Amino acid sequence: MEKIEQTTYDGYIKALTDISRAITSDLFLEDLLKLIVMVTAKVTGVEICSLWLIDENEKPPKIRLKATQSIDPEYVKDRSLNLDEGVVGHVVTNKRPIAINDVLRNHRFKEKEMARKLGLVSMISVPLKLKDEKIIGVLNCFTAEPHAFSNTEINMFTAVANQAALAILNTELMVKTKVIQEELETRKMVERAKEILMHRRNIKGEDAFRWIQRRSMDLRKPLRHIAEAILLSEEIDMDR
Repeated sequence: MEKIEQTTYDGYIKALTDISRAITSDLFLEDLLKLIVMVTAKVTGVEICSLWLIDENEKPPKIRLKATQSIDPEYVKDRSLNLDEGVVGHVVTNKRPIAINDVLRNHRFKEKEMARKLGLVSMISVPLKLKDEKIIGVLNCFTAEPHAFSNTEINMFTAVANQAALAILNTELMVKTKVIQEELETRKMVERAKEILMHRRNIKGEDAFRWIQRRSMDLRKPLRHIAEAILLSEEIDMDR
């Protein structure tokens, strides 16, 4: 194993530890992505760290810039690439990291004008890979000085990226679970509200549901809020 400064090694370990904690946290995805790029940039000393995620809702899918610790408007603007385009597309397609000594001389790097303006020189691009080899995104890190990334550094960035991929997957699953739970709870409330209206107004179930829908549209409130109001009014009537 190549020699690496102890402070740098300790920094990588800290990054892994911080991201590992995020796996079991209830951070929203946006906050998690910001944490990953900020921690990675801080402990590695790179100029810019950014995280791109594949958007499978696009047809065909694209990879989109989702987070960076950079505050330069030239870099933080909304950007997306095809999965076969640029350095990030190459990393997604080949599922392997790539280190570039000079981005201005690399034919795959598409944003040379931006690199000139920001003084970016070397970069490392690493796939966010899950255990089933699925790639969900790419971690990009740039230096302001020429830098030849060692195998040890590449391995360290890969470990950070893989840990980040797991944290992102966990967060997305948590969000989906919460959404499903909320949807089921809403359905139960609406059904109970329908039964109350059917009894109160002597109407059929479909008519009761249409009434709830109309109130929701007229008041510009979610169905859940209308159902909750009906259930609350029933509780008040029962307490009288």
